[in-house]
Amino acid sequence: MPHRPVSLHAPRGSVAADDLREGIDALLAAQDGEVPLEFPAEVLAAAEEAAARDAAADGRADRTDIPFVTLDPASSTDLDQAMHLERTDGGYRVLYAIADVPFFVDLGDAIDQEARRRGETLYLPDRRIPLHPEVLSEAAASLLPDQTTPAFVWELTLDARGEVTAIGLERALVRSVAKLAYDQVQEELDAGAGHPMMLLLQEIGELRTQLEAERGGASLNVPEQEVVVENDHVRLTWRSLNPIEDANAQLSLMTGMAAATLMLEHGAGILRTMPPAEPRAVDRFRRQSEVLGVPWRKDVAYGEFLRSLDWREPVHLALLNLATSLFRGASYAAFTTPEEVPEDPVQAAIAAPYSHTTAPLRRLVDHFVLLVCLDHAQGRTPSPELLAALTEIPEAMRQTGAQAGNLERAARELVETAALAAWEGETFEATVIERREASDGGEGGGNGSGNGSGAPLRVEVQLTDPPVTAWVPMDAEVGQVVRVRLESVDTGGRRAVFVAADGAAATDQQGAAATDQQGTATQESA
Repeated sequence: MPHRPVSLHAPRGSVAADDLREGIDALLAAQDGEVPLEFPAEVLAAAEEAAARDAAADGRADRTDIPFVTLDPASSTDLDQAMHLERTDGGYRVLYAIADVPFFVDLGDAIDQEARRRGETLYLPDRRIPLHPEVLSEAAASLLPDQTTPAFVWELTLDARGEVTAIGLERALVRSVAKLAYDQVQEELDAGAGHPMMLLLQEIGELRTQLEAERGGASLNVPEQEVVVENDHVRLTWRSLNPIEDANAQLSLMTGMAAATLMLEHGAGILRTMPPAEPRAVDRFRRQSEVLGVPWRKDVAYGEFLRSLDWREPVHLALLNLATSLFRGASYAAFTTPEEVPEDPVQAAIAAPYSHTTAPLRRLVDHFVLLVCLDHAQGRTPSPELLAALTEIPEAMRQTGAQAGNLERAARELVETAALAAWEGETFEATVIERREASDGGEGGGNGSGNGSGAPLRVEVQLTDPPVTAWVPMDAEVGQVVRVRLESVDTGGRRAVFVAADGAAATDQQGAAATDQQGTATQESA
């Protein structure tokens, strides 16, 4: 089952936390410079100078009278987005302020070049490696409360159904009046209270979710892993996303779709694309759902079907894992003329054209999408320098994304084996989420029916407590609950070996498989 990167909650100075940090330090040291860690002195100096710029001097609009609020994890300080939501006679007015990173980072300067080397902020269990120096990403450019900050402000007019009927974009000064946190906001909403803006966000989010369902969009409803460190003990837990987080994600997705609309209308930009699932993958998944007793009916869109699944149910958990085959091939597509517009610009999981545009503090591509969208919205032709940059960004995102993904997977394996160390020798119940036969050659995706080529080589199982996946040499059907034993743990080697427990149907294959995260991306990050 795919997971988002593990987050660490650990008091500094605890034995386990210190051990994890040492392990992650070693992982970073082994990168041999592939992942930039420290910022060069000239980049830090340029960032300090840029942070002192006066945004009020560039003639931008003053929107500091609008009471924007931010909504993020409680500990976040790199705040990309702030919102102001209003009800209107015909629907809603959404003002969505996005951090104006380009104000501080000139095209081609030292900060820009370093950001292109990094691509995105890298989130590891005990630290983050930022895209931009912290004097910008967590101070001058961040939409912190009670701070006047330059921003791109999207103005989106929505009708009563939540459809966008008009799009505006300008540069402005904004001032957030409150830094709201997901968990506290959800608690207040659940208690029948809550910030007025959050009540409207909840309402708009529900409408946008319904529109997503109507156009055939889909996402996988999977929880996050969290690792909690208490003194010398490491514990992995599940964290399910709050409903208000889904609503907030819908606001970001809506803005990304508006950005794509502008770029397609004017013939220049960068889209986030994903091809439709291959018919073979769709047919296989449909057969798998039938075998598991939860058939995907022909008259039900796959997004609607996936939303009906609950990861807490073993069979549903297996189906959610198998559904990752429908969400592959995400990439970026740049175009600088109408003739270069992709033939199929739709992001298949969202079921609409879409672009990353709401996280410029943490993701490189958003910086350039915002600039080109501003030109389109203001009736200007993008500069040759900006158009040239658009063509370079997809490759930069591909390279840096691959490096970040490899490091995040290694860090996750390190945390998982550290958490499993205390359970060595224990037996667990687990759900089979994949079955590979000897003839599969390492490719995933058996449907549990067999093909007469011999016994399965191994099955992948999902433990719920602790929340890890593992490959085990045994025979079982997808969706079946089995018993496995944690045979050994090698924290230094990031390897935990599981075998079939007594009474389970072990195969005669030699060896056992370690914990193995697939890491398949299934939903666009807000």
